[in-house]
Amino acid sequence: MAAISPSCGLTLAPRLVLLLCLTFSATVLGAIDPAPDRDEGQGPFDQLILRGVTLIDGTGAPPIGPVDVTIEGNRIKSIDSVGYPGLPINPNDRPPAAEGARELNLEGHYLLPGFVDMHGHMGGAAQGVNAEYVFKLWMGHGITTIRDPSCGNGIRWCLDHRLRSRENSITAPRIEAYPFFGAGADAPISTPAQARSWVRRIKRQGAQGIKFFGASPKVMAAALTEAKAVGLRTAMHHAQLAVTRVNVLDSARLGLTTMEHWYGLPEALFVSRVIQDYPADYNYNNEQHRFGQAGRLWLQAAAPGSERWNAVRDELIELDFTLDPTFTIYEASRDLMRARTAEWHEEYTHPNLWQFFQPSRAAHGSYWFDWTTADEIAWRANFERWMQFVNDYKNHGGRVTTGSDSGYIFKIYGFGYIRELELLQEAGFHPLEVIRAATLSGAQALGLDEDIGSIEVGKLADMVVVQDNPVANFKVLYGTGHFKLGPDNKPTRSRGIRYTIKDGIVYDTAELLKDVRQLVADARAEPEMDTTPRPSASP
Repeated sequence: MAAISPSCGLTLAPRLVLLLCLTFSATVLGAIDPAPDRDEGQGPFDQLILRGVTLIDGTGAPPIGPVDVTIEGNRIKSIDSVGYPGLPINPNDRPPAAEGARELNLEGHYLLPGFVDMHGHMGGAAQGVNAEYVFKLWMGHGITTIRDPSCGNGIRWCLDHRLRSRENSITAPRIEAYPFFGAGADAPISTPAQARSWVRRIKRQGAQGIKFFGASPKVMAAALTEAKAVGLRTAMHHAQLAVTRVNVLDSARLGLTTMEHWYGLPEALFVSRVIQDYPADYNYNNEQHRFGQAGRLWLQAAAPGSERWNAVRDELIELDFTLDPTFTIYEASRDLMRARTAEWHEEYTHPNLWQFFQPSRAAHGSYWFDWTTADEIAWRANFERWMQFVNDYKNHGGRVTTGSDSGYIFKIYGFGYIRELELLQEAGFHPLEVIRAATLSGAQALGLDEDIGSIEVGKLADMVVVQDNPVANFKVLYGTGHFKLGPDNKPTRSRGIRYTIKDGIVYDTAELLKDVRQLVADARAEPEMDTTPRPSASP
């Protein structure tokens, strides 16, 4: 166990360093199997024309169609309006196809930018699933870019897969690598000089950002200042063991660019206390204590519309600070039965992952030892206040993005992300605002909006094609489709996303999801797995 702490750079008491590393760092457990070489997807083409789609461009503009979108190689060449809804399209109004062009007739379909998952852990040894399973679930749900907040398989593994994805030699989203602060350091980082040195080193290695979990104010200040100086972006899960020293407002003032989840935000909103109202028997290592009391935190903060609420909101917006709420990963806290019995578990949840989800006193995120009605009621109130802040933040010009943190707490890759879209709508976002959060806002937060995040001429061809209208119902994006009553009075199920296009390469999502179902079926046919609880990254 002592060998774990050098991989974590937290300036805390040695015991706390060990605790945080045990719950966060999967690096010491070994990387998951690498992704296989790509053998699916067609393209890129010299010319690819998507004919007759209704365009939702990701900027917040309303849908428009029919349009023809022309792609040359991996870039969008033109977007042409070719008629009016309900009328035949005049062939003379359409851009001509070059010799050998690939054309897809998509009349009646909707076209969106590829989705950005801002909190996409690429599996891990603790979950017991391989990269192919994770990547194909993401791509099967239209996710063409992910940010890995911690690089839990190791920075080299993460950067290798980033390169292979950029080359399209694997079926995978684009990858932005944000290694965990202190990972790979020779000793725990305890001084500003050590922090600056580590930041420069991971910049040289090729990282795009840093994921923090907690550190002393002087170390955080040094690391964040150096990160900005060398062009690295930053994200932070404000750990409860360190949040009294650096809350969200503190870290944003120091230069943090993105917060994950919501820890540290209620603490910045405290007016009648400085420390959360922990019960006398609270123990952070007791996962039900941790999550149970977390569900009672938002109501200890300033009320919506109060002077403190508005001041914190406005200062964070002025600092160009990004919220990445990951509502979905906490949903089991307010409705455990819903999370456990989601319809996609039957065919898509890997048995190792299912075992990882089970309650255990020795595993992080498996906290429902005796989860009660009172716990769920408290968490519903927690969600309501949390959602109010996120929606208010967006309404006043703040950036909100979409992240899933799937692979934990009964949330699986892809499906958890689509659920996050629904939860943003529940928070008060118009569906077009949700889509912007899932696309352009994420690209802006990553500094990639010159190339991705919206469907505009000159940008990369990262797109999602769906037969049904997602503005009317986000459920049509699930890999299991949308269950409804057909015009013949018989139950039917829609297909879900039809194509995911990444870098001009067209992937049939039905084939990707078929591969996932086979991976799951094969795993279930194997001998019984090892069920020993293992430490893991932290939602």
